[in-house]
This record gives sequence, C-alpha cells and structure tokens, in this order.
Amino acid sequence: MTPADEMVVGLPEVRLRPFVDRYIGYRERADVPLVRRETAGVFVVLILGWGAPLDVTDPRSAERGVRRVDSFVAGTFDGWCTTRTVGVGEGVELLLSPLTARRLLGLPLGELTNRAVGVGQLPGGWLDRLRYRLADAPDWPRRFALLDAALAARLAASPPVDARLDWAWRWLVARGGQGGVGALATELGWSRRHLAARFRQEVGLPPKTAARLLRFQQARAALGSADAATGTASAGRAVDWAEVAARCGYYDQSHLIRDFHQFAGTTPAALLAARPAG
Repeated sequence: MTPADEMVVGLPEVRLRPFVDRYIGYRERADVPLVRRETAGVFVVLILGWGAPLDVTDPRSAERGVRRVDSFVAGTFDGWCTTRTVGVGEGVELLLSPLTARRLLGLPLGELTNRAVGVGQLPGGWLDRLRYRLADAPDWPRRFALLDAALAARLAASPPVDARLDWAWRWLVARGGQGGVGALATELGWSRRHLAARFRQEVGLPPKTAARLLRFQQARAALGSADAATGTASAGRAVDWAEVAARCGYYDQSHLIRDFHQFAGTTPAALLAARPAG
C-alpha cells in the first residue's frame, strides 16, 4: 500500500532557532504529474528527499533548473519557477535566510543565483550523506534530531558572515524592504556600489532586488489572512489591493501587480482565486 499524504512540522533545537525556523517533513503521492508554480523569494530552499524525483524549471532559462533529483538547493530567485513530480515523494524542506545558507553551504550565494542544484554537486558532500541518513531513520522525530546535530555541527565549523553585511540584511528585513538602499548604505558607511557588490556576492541578489522581494513576500503573505482567503474584507468588501500595496511599501497598485507578475507569474487577484477553498 502506498503511504498517504502527510506533513509534519518540527522545531529545531533552541540554539538553532536564530538560523532555522522549522523543518517540514512530507510524504506526498502524485498518481499523475504534479506541477506547481513556485513564487520567488529572498530565501534559499533546501530539499533533502528520498522519494520520487523532481524537475525544477525556470521558464527564463533551461540551464538554471535541474532534472530528476530528489534533493536539491534552490538559491535566491528573482523570478518564479515550476516543479514537476510523479510518484511518492518523501523528504524534508527547509527555508533558509540567505546568510544562514551561505554558512551552511560554504559558498557565496552569488554562485547559486537563479539556480537549482542537486546536493550531490555541492562541496563537501555532507548534505548528500545526510539525506541517506534521513531516509534510513525510522520516524520524523529522529530525522529532525539528525538535522539538529548536522546543522549545529556545520554552523559551529563555519566562520560567521561579515557583521556589517549581517546588520544590513537585518536592517532590510526589519523594515520589510522599505527604507531605501541609499539610507542603508549611508548608515553602513559604504558606497551604494560597494553595498550592491557585497550583497550580490553573498546574498545572491543586489539589495534593491532583495528589498523588492521582501515587500512582495509581505504582500504575498496577505493572501494567507482569514479575510483574503475568502477574497473579501471583514466588512464584506472586495480586497483593497491599493491599500495592501500602500501597507507593504509600494508606490502604487500598479507596482504591486508588476512584482506579482515577475515573482509569481500572475496577478494578486488570480493568485488569490487559485487558492484552495477552506
């Protein structure tokens, strides 16, 4: 019998929580090809799997994707992509901040910008070995414990990122991508050109694009609110996308829609309508 679909959320041990928000264990059956559109984000996706393989495709360039892998890393993307699989997929998903991923992977994220790479291609081979250990573990708690031990050891052995770059990242996140890159450079005492170069190298994207993605992620999260799930506001009015745009730091609604087209491949209203009921 094929196992039923399931999703299990695990919390990392306390010392890891500044770096890793949660583990998502999953088992999913697809009797016919399952294709998903994945929105862009200023985060790194790590999948450690041992089930049916996936294809990851960036419609802008076939060279940016990866085919027939069960475990991969997707660097920071400034456009949407798709995943395709068929069969029973099992694994663990982690969403990592760029600078955490930079320490865990041991390479600047500029090398993974807009790319998905099988873990077997990454330096050191530790993630490739880890996925086999996860597959052999008998249950999710022991898998999550293996992740705790492996990630803690990796972070302990890796040097911290430049404190100024870490501060700049936190500055952008705390403001939800608002505040202006010029103001950030001034506070750091760096030129805008130097700030852009360091961000592109270590985070994978220039700070202006990272700020846009942080604003987009805020707007995207608005779709998950109780009111947005029904497409209406609490008083029964339609969702006011102009108000959402203003709240998330967009100049106007047209800029919000532009970012949804680039980062999600559709409009906010169409993305909302496509959400499953309930």
